[in-house]
Amino acid sequence: MSTELDLAIAAAREAGALLRDHYESDLNVDAMHDHDIKLELDVRSQELITRRLLDAFPHHAIHGEEGIAGDQSSPFQWIVDPIDGTVNYFYGIPHFCVSIALREGDALKVGVIYDPMLDELFAVEAGGKPTRNGHVIRASDRGELKDAVITIGFSKSKEAMDAGLERYRRIAHRVKKTRMLGSAALALAYIACGRLDAYIEEQISLWDIAAGQLLVEAAGGTVVLTPSTSHPDKSGIVASNGKLVLEGV
Repeated sequence: MSTELDLAIAAAREAGALLRDHYESDLNVDAMHDHDIKLELDVRSQELITRRLLDAFPHHAIHGEEGIAGDQSSPFQWIVDPIDGTVNYFYGIPHFCVSIALREGDALKVGVIYDPMLDELFAVEAGGKPTRNGHVIRASDRGELKDAVITIGFSKSKEAMDAGLERYRRIAHRVKKTRMLGSAALALAYIACGRLDAYIEEQISLWDIAAGQLLVEAAGGTVVLTPSTSHPDKSGIVASNGKLVLEGV
């Protein structure tokens, strides 16, 4: 295990413990949007992770959902989602996680996703095997849509929601089941370990998917990102086990 991966695991576990300790407690809301919530705990979780990472690598950059820190000219950038699934967390739905990735330039180097409620830690580094709680995982072998369980994400803008609904209409009758779970990072982790077969969303942010992308690809799956034309900081994503044919869905 590299120093960077070891550090990311420690930071994710520490942030996860913070989230678990405050789960179903009185939460301070920083902002309440139409289809999203920003919690004071999002900021505290990212600050904790930032301290951990920059104490060890003070010349690295942090790019997180709650802002940036460190040396933004550095080729080493930590990509952080301090609570992926904040709406779930706020409503007491125990499906959320901490996601931390490291990339050098455009190349992902480390990915860690930690689910504090199930105490499941997904981890991978470039060139290595992806693991869940230390055990090697791989994507499913299901190659037929009729056998597949697929998760569809519905983004926050009306345009993206409408596109997601249209995609759902096209695919729902062709697959075994569809699921809408509320955490992009965990959706990708579930593809990597074979629980899900594909994940599709029209608009998603880098911090939601960076760690999961490395996990899926290391587990034998594929991730295709398409730059959004309406939101330049977001991408569309089609991730799968690498066996399904998803053209036209």
